[in-house]
Amino acid sequence: MSAPVEAAKFPEIKVPAGLTFAGLVLGFALGVLLQGTPALAALMEFAEPAGKLWLRALQLTILPLVVGLVYTGISQTLAAAGGGRLARRAVGLFFICLLAAGTMSALLIPALLELFPIPERAIAALSGGAAEAGKVPGFSEILLAMMPENIFAAAAAGAMLPIVLFVSVLAVAATRIADAPRRHLATLFEGLAAAMMVVIGWVLAIAPIGVFGLSLAVAANSGTDAIGALAHYILVVSAAGLVVMLAGYGIALVLARKGLGQFARAMLPVQAVALSTQSSLACLPAMLGATRKLGVREATADFVLPLAVAIFRGTSPAMNMGVAIYAAYLTGTPLSPFVLAVGVLVAFLVSLSSVSLPGTLSFVISVGPIANAMGVPIAPLALLVAVEILPDLMRTLGNVTMDVAVTAAVDEGRE
Repeated sequence: MSAPVEAAKFPEIKVPAGLTFAGLVLGFALGVLLQGTPALAALMEFAEPAGKLWLRALQLTILPLVVGLVYTGISQTLAAAGGGRLARRAVGLFFICLLAAGTMSALLIPALLELFPIPERAIAALSGGAAEAGKVPGFSEILLAMMPENIFAAAAAGAMLPIVLFVSVLAVAATRIADAPRRHLATLFEGLAAAMMVVIGWVLAIAPIGVFGLSLAVAANSGTDAIGALAHYILVVSAAGLVVMLAGYGIALVLARKGLGQFARAMLPVQAVALSTQSSLACLPAMLGATRKLGVREATADFVLPLAVAIFRGTSPAMNMGVAIYAAYLTGTPLSPFVLAVGVLVAFLVSLSSVSLPGTLSFVISVGPIANAMGVPIAPLALLVAVEILPDLMRTLGNVTMDVAVTAAVDEGRE
């Protein structure tokens, strides 16, 4: 059995999630308290441009970062799949879970938003001024969008769908060339991703200032309406992560043939670590301990769990699709079944590239391409990222639960 694939080595990025959230709260508080006063008008002269400039800097980094990460993530996944029968079984189950999670979210989130609509006044507050309904693209338009005449023109236009598909095909094609040029290509894209992660780290380091400016402007125009919408958003998007976490229990019960109580007891210490660290990687020792309690063979756990931490994020397609769909409802963007299918595909591909990153950073590089591919304006993401610290708890809980469940299922399927 081959050794598990190693995750690409990227620089450590520290994102001030707590300060960003504090900037959001301060901006809302000042916007509400000073509403209609000369002091607010004077403050807005500096805060509003700061928020808009930060949003532009955020948008500027997404395309090159996604190109580097998608190529690296897919190359890494293909390398893992070539690591033997156990690796292929694990990667196959990963793929099924990721596609199922994205599809579930594409059905669940619109249904939740129909049952529990976003408050009307909050839509204007959080839409980022982009609440303008457009035309629903047809099937032929989506197919043509996947195959542009010029890939560089598509990049210049910010068309994320053809870019992601092109880079994915390039990564697959690279497996058919000689070893030396393949390594050079991998190094090039890994270097691009690493450098862009440093840049976006700089951008996110000033997120408290940018989010303060944006939230101050929102509160000045809408009062407290946006606050209720953010709470609504957190609950709706977290619901998608909750379903994925519960699916982990179902996988443990049906595929791994573990008792529900047995699996739940084994997961409690892991989930406690997940809540305190919000990091799947930090939970790896606890996850290994859980597999021992479940009777998973050490050879399987020692191979599949690190592989899962490296390339598998069970909640990523579901919750990222949830954010993109929520942004679509905020901005009045129509969503056809074809558009949702495109979103699921891009969410699946991008999920392979968002490994071992802080939740806020992962949010930016994962949701942006999905929203772009679905024709959804990303302006609302600049405020939603400020509260990602809360949904990220559900992301980590769901991810570690799925990691252990899938590992146990792979072990049960061994000959």
